[in-house]
Amino acid sequence: MNAPKYKIVYCTPALYSAGGTERVVSVKANYFAEHLGYDVTIIVTEGNKGNSFFSLSKKVKVINLGLGFEDLWNKPFLTKIYLYFKKQRKYKKLLTNELLRILPDITITTLRREINFINEIKDGSHKIGELHLSRSNYRGVEDRDATIFKCLFSKWWRRDVISNLKALDRLVVLNENSVKEWPELKNVTMIPDPLPLYQTAKSTLQSKRIVTIGRYSYEKGYDYLLRIWAILDKKYPDWQLNVYAMGDPTPYVKLMDELSIDPRRCHLNSSLVDVESEYCRSSILVQPSRTEGFGLVLIEAMACGLPVVAFDCENGPRSLITDGEDGFLIPAFDVDLFAERLMRLIDDEKLRLEMGNRGALKSRQYHISKISSQWEQLFDEVVTG
Repeated sequence: MNAPKYKIVYCTPALYSAGGTERVVSVKANYFAEHLGYDVTIIVTEGNKGNSFFSLSKKVKVINLGLGFEDLWNKPFLTKIYLYFKKQRKYKKLLTNELLRILPDITITTLRREINFINEIKDGSHKIGELHLSRSNYRGVEDRDATIFKCLFSKWWRRDVISNLKALDRLVVLNENSVKEWPELKNVTMIPDPLPLYQTAKSTLQSKRIVTIGRYSYEKGYDYLLRIWAILDKKYPDWQLNVYAMGDPTPYVKLMDELSIDPRRCHLNSSLVDVESEYCRSSILVQPSRTEGFGLVLIEAMACGLPVVAFDCENGPRSLITDGEDGFLIPAFDVDLFAERLMRLIDDEKLRLEMGNRGALKSRQYHISKISSQWEQLFDEVVTG
């Protein structure tokens, strides 16, 4: 039996939730292990025994350090900082031990807690970071959550990370807009997220269903979406909106009541594994995000033949959607224009089909086999120098 070409370790917080990073890491780890013959290990700090929401190959090993950084989320800010640094010291020790035991050729960080010390670990591996957020949303503080202490800490934290990013062998971002966000770095490479769907079926676009998939968070803009839907709600009584997301929908349920939205046709669901079936049951995908690192659901929906409507928020959608061809890109955050374009798609089945077909063709360039070849090239470059 031939030895694996490369031994790869992924460092990421968790695999147990239905987030985009978890999905992409799982897809790439599976492909690297199954099709490229790499020895792949994923090291996480959160979750129950390292269980994954998305299926993982038996060839992919998972190590859960069980540090519980997520337990700090609801702590007072100053208490959170103290406990965070305490856990960080333990994380550095445990991760160092694991990397010295595994001795990988390449260690990939998703640029969470380990970026603070990953370059200090002398295990002989080449260090690659992959960023799934826009720069403004990386280590930032939301305006609605800002205090002077949080803003000062965030400013220091964001400045401190630059030296750590410079020390990486390579920083991988998801689109050309993201490359431009880091002018002080000379080690930035662009590799898009891969399309996770393998056997892609196509929607007939006959069902009167609109869908979005994500998480119940401020960044995803579901408050905008409900205001958009409130404009359509009474005009299209035979259409429905389905949201599939992880997190707590309670604030959005309250907003539905305030906007007098019919709950029988606007459904706030939990997250799901079989996203492909949901796309194929729908006719339009909407993405009202305030910010996106990439916009993986856009590519997934386009692969299934759905036209898409999204806000032109920073980075993601503008690199994927050609406005008027495979979807509509709406100036951020024009609720009325978003509703107008959505109504146009609802009223025009021919337009839906034309846009959906163009999107399906575009999605092919993001197939995992094509994206993985870019990663293969990157691995060869950093290892051989």
